[in-house]
Amino acid sequence: MKEAYIVTSLRTPGCRRKKGALAQTRPEDLVKTVLNALIEQTPGVEKKDVEDILLGCAFPEAEQGLNIGRVMAQMCGFPDETCGATVNRFCSSGLEAIALQAMRIKSGWCDVAIGGGIESMSIVPMGGNMPRPHPEWAKENPDVYISMGITAENVANRYSISREMQDEFAYHSQMKASNAKKNKLYKEIVPTPASKYIEKNGEWVNETFIQDFDDGIRETTTAEGLAKLRPAFAATGSVTAGNSSQTTDGAAVSLVMSEEAVKKFGVKPIAKIKYYTVAGCKADEMGVGPAYAIPKLLKMAGMKVEDINIFEVNEAFASQAIYCLQQLGMYDKRELWESTSDKRIVNVNGGAIALGHPLGCTGAKLCAQIMNEMQERGAKYGVESMCIGGGMGAAALFELCD
Repeated sequence: MKEAYIVTSLRTPGCRRKKGALAQTRPEDLVKTVLNALIEQTPGVEKKDVEDILLGCAFPEAEQGLNIGRVMAQMCGFPDETCGATVNRFCSSGLEAIALQAMRIKSGWCDVAIGGGIESMSIVPMGGNMPRPHPEWAKENPDVYISMGITAENVANRYSISREMQDEFAYHSQMKASNAKKNKLYKEIVPTPASKYIEKNGEWVNETFIQDFDDGIRETTTAEGLAKLRPAFAATGSVTAGNSSQTTDGAAVSLVMSEEAVKKFGVKPIAKIKYYTVAGCKADEMGVGPAYAIPKLLKMAGMKVEDINIFEVNEAFASQAIYCLQQLGMYDKRELWESTSDKRIVNVNGGAIALGHPLGCTGAKLCAQIMNEMQERGAKYGVESMCIGGGMGAAALFELCD
């Protein structure tokens, strides 16, 4: 089987739903920014060289519907020969798109492709505009449609993840992200044109500005402030807005190539995509997915947790992230994730609690982040993983190129 390489990996900032800088920017425009930047930042490669574009999207409808993968190929000026499709595996959609392109390359079916993700949670609401659960099935097994917040409460209750543990984890996520923002460590971010509609002289006018940072990071977060927040999903619960991921808008893409293409175009790849897998779990505790997916991934690779130099484990909720780290034997080793530790290897620049979770984009967003982090730290092996609505986990293993 051939090798598949990530050559370039970029993302827009992640900005808060409704209140953030990208709330009035159409999802197509977000993708257009990163797709064009991807080609511009890969000297020697032109749009005509790309065979296919796969975009992950959790709710592919309205402005991000109509097969946005193909729409974007056309909108960005790729030739008619460049195909496109949309991929949906909810929270891992973006990683799924990248992995599918890697598998096509590994099989010899393709040489140059793009995988990525998009989600405008400001424009297309979570659940979509017209959710229609099957009425009989919902009575028999409603868990497949359960609120993600309730699944986080289930994890906290079933596995004794206390409010204090969740708030502490959330605090460190914010502090890691604050440090990264202050020291300009998010080198994978593409400055993104953003729209803001304002009223002037009785008319609505679109004013454009450049957004170049994640606007959900809360640098002034304190443990005391987090402790004052009310439960968000259950009256006596422990899951709050402060220890949950932010709902955000964003897009991210990666250029994936075969070894033959890497040599042909004379590019220097970042990393090999070695393995990818998914694993199922109970729908009403979907957050535990990485605790199943990561061991399955490592078994495929013949590796152990100790062999991995850096992890990006999506923080959908602090409760599920903590549980997954416990199962991997990493939570109690506090130096592996605390913001004050220079030995940290888990979500080293903050996670979704601080940076946001733009659903179908998240898998591609985390890929861009871990590519940057692996390069900066010289980390040989990196694992990206996330839980998935409906009861699944996904995980991918990357190997840094020399």
